[in-house]
Amino acid sequence: MTRAGLTRDRLIRAGADLADEIGFDQVTPSELARRFDVKVASLYSHVRNAQDLRTGIALLALDELAGRAAEALAGRAGRDALIAFANVYRDYARAHPGRYAATRLRLDAQTAAGSAGVRHAQMMRALLRGYDLTGDDQTHAVRLLGSVFHGYADLEAAGGFDHSAPDSRQSWERILDALDGLLRMRMMP
Repeated sequence: MTRAGLTRDRLIRAGADLADEIGFDQVTPSELARRFDVKVASLYSHVRNAQDLRTGIALLALDELAGRAAEALAGRAGRDALIAFANVYRDYARAHPGRYAATRLRLDAQTAAGSAGVRHAQMMRALLRGYDLTGDDQTHAVRLLGSVFHGYADLEAAGGFDHSAPDSRQSWERILDALDGLLRMRMMP
């Protein structure tokens, strides 16, 4: 019999909270079962295995991040859209480090196609239209922005900027200014 109150949604959300506390890589069905004071077997009515739990957390995080990004982009274009979008990623990574790590979980093709990851790509391409980038140039720009956003968030989360001046916020703002300038030049050499 399934323990009252346990649902897939509740377990995934608790797993996401746990990821923020102890790190995404440390989330296991065993650790989650301890949080609910149940046997691991009680979870398997709702999540198939550790990978299913991790995938659920990744999908939740992608959806949360896409919602925040869509809200931040509303009514913005060009530089304003770029900065709003970038700040959503950085702020989310700082507020939810485990969830943010989950957004980078490699999903199988079918799961990825149905995830909010598609919305992220669409929003990024939409903001790049404000820079008149199309085709291959747009694809290169998507890859550039994703690399910068994720790379900076990862370095910052790892404490890479903690012991040096100036403040990392100043560096972030300069990086966004530089990206804006590069995109305005349409990334041409």
